Amino acid sequence: MDKEAAQGAPPEALILASTSRYRAELMSRLGLHFTTEQVAVDESCHPGETALALARRLSVEKARAVIDHGGDFASIGSDQVAACDNRLLGKPGTAAAACEQLQFVSGKHVVFFTGLALWRPRLNLLAQRVAHTEVSMRPLSNAEIERYVERDQPFDCAGSFKWEALGISLFRATEGPDPTALQGLPLIALSELLRQQGFQVP
Repeated sequence: MDKEAAQGAPPEALILASTSRYRAELMSRLGLHFTTEQVAVDESCHPGETALALARRLSVEKARAVIDHGGDFASIGSDQVAACDNRLLGKPGTAAAACEQLQFVSGKHVVFFTGLALWRPRLNLLAQRVAHTEVSMRPLSNAEIERYVERDQPFDCAGSFKWEALGISLFRATEGPDPTALQGLPLIALSELLRQQGFQVP
């Protein structure tokens, strides 16, 4: 359950359930000691599952998948799902797939759902959030798409772009409560959840 009140002393260990360098870089901005752990979670979408529900479920599953280290620890799970015209946009994996995705979203609106979960087994506490970000893409020519994909190589990014790098040049505008959510870890919401568990942020 999601307990909103602060829980007193923070847990002894803080674990980011991800080996994503993007999430680790964001997490390090909070100035807290943490470790990372690779977790195995099936990221397939369930029949009829919305992008929002998928992001929420996967973030929870990742947080809960952290190995029980014993003692009092908290694990952080996060997952991002992008959608455009009722199509889920996953990580392209290849240049050809990235080009196809960018051709599809050219001139359209893409909505990113970034799920966040904090799991503290000692207290049987699970807190969840989902941050929404809407990206308005400008019309893109095939030449622009090919140049972008060659330079940024966004093969491990949902939606096929890195907004924190050259991908920002593909946008007309963005709208959302937390710019870090677009990079994969909503730090505003995470800071709130960590403070509730006794961490000093800042």
